[in-house]
Amino acid sequence: MDPVEFIFDTQLLIEGEGLDEDAISDYITATIEGDSLIVAGDDELIKIHFHTNTPWLVLEYCAGLGELHDIVIENMDRQARGLDG
Repeated sequence: MDPVEFIFDTQLLIEGEGLDEDAISDYITATIEGDSLIVAGDDELIKIHFHTNTPWLVLEYCAGLGELHDIVIENMDRQARGLDG
């Protein structure tokens, strides 16, 4: 079994005003190592999905943009081994 390069599947919603999905995507891509980034939504609600080894950096950045909720961080390495994520 191949090891998982980026362990944590990080998902959350940001609720706020004047949110810019392109700016959020650009920031995360440029500053936080990971892959499989999806940033989707509008100027009041954004969904983030990102595989990374540093989910706290994603949370810290996003917390500065608005209110965070529906936060899910799953360990994909454990999942790949048949364990709870």
